[in-house]
Amino acid sequence: MRRLVLPAVLITAVAAAAQTAAPEEPELLRAQRAVLEQIRAEAAALGPMKTSFAQRFLDATARLPILAPRLPTFSNDNDSRWYTYAEAAALGATFELKKHELDVSFYWNTHYGTPVAYARALDLAASRDLAANPAVLDFGCGGLGAPRLLASCGCRVVGVDVDPRLRVLYSEEEDTGLIMNATPGGRTGELSLVIGQWPADAHAADKVKAAVPGGVDLFLSRNTLKNGYIHPAEPVDPRRLVHLGVSDEEFVGAVFAALKPGGLFMIYNICPAPAAAGQPYIPWADGHCPFPREALEAAGFQVLDFDVVDDEPARAMGHALGWDEGEGAMKLKDDLFAWFTVARRPAAGGPK
Repeated sequence: MRRLVLPAVLITAVAAAAQTAAPEEPELLRAQRAVLEQIRAEAAALGPMKTSFAQRFLDATARLPILAPRLPTFSNDNDSRWYTYAEAAALGATFELKKHELDVSFYWNTHYGTPVAYARALDLAASRDLAANPAVLDFGCGGLGAPRLLASCGCRVVGVDVDPRLRVLYSEEEDTGLIMNATPGGRTGELSLVIGQWPADAHAADKVKAAVPGGVDLFLSRNTLKNGYIHPAEPVDPRRLVHLGVSDEEFVGAVFAALKPGGLFMIYNICPAPAAAGQPYIPWADGHCPFPREALEAAGFQVLDFDVVDDEPARAMGHALGWDEGEGAMKLKDDLFAWFTVARRPAAGGPK
């Protein structure tokens, strides 16, 4: 474990360094270009998409920016609290922290892989009369790679997650706020990040409302709202689960309230094969909708699709992205499965 102790005599110097960009190094720029070129190659491999919205999402990779050099971030021993460079300096001489150097690949992909893998879910949503330039809530975003691409399509986007490291990972001014459209002359997008257990955390709920005050056109959960995460079939370490903090009925009602009339609630889950008999239970292998159809309908939703199997398109995406190649290659036919559920909040005056 690597630790940092910040001597009091260095606090002023460190805090000052936090306000200035480190000198650009050619190897840093080369590393950034390599990551962005990889994302663009992945986008090209997935296209063309069936809907113009999903294709615009992939095309937006062409204008992902080179980032300003980043200073390290820090966390406590169990990574439950994270700090920017300046925050770490302000804590003083006796506070020990773990130091984390920013990998530019982690900035875009975090732990969850390429952001372009959202394209299939967006293609499905757009084919179900999704509003043009939709306002989007990405629940359990895991990072701002995909939300950034959506914002650069002219969308107003809020990413919601409980991971405290995301606050410091995306702490620079260029990370959120107004985002230039990937199409010159196109509508400017807007990007926000909310850290907290939405909707149970009132502060997080208020921040979401402030970010998208008129509600959202698409409430998207990709690989977060899995039945195995919410209702595991066997006892499992709670750290491997998704804790809603409210009842299923309250959560579904909050999603309904967050949507504009006509808006879509979409759950898209890609999963590995379940554990073999006698092996430890894998909660993330159960990608069915965690909420019964009846619960969605009771909240007022029109259920358009419920637990639709999407294995073949998901495997085609996995093949295009090279998941079946190299070290740790997947046997896509045996170990990649997908389901999706789509529900609509009825348009104003429409049937419930």
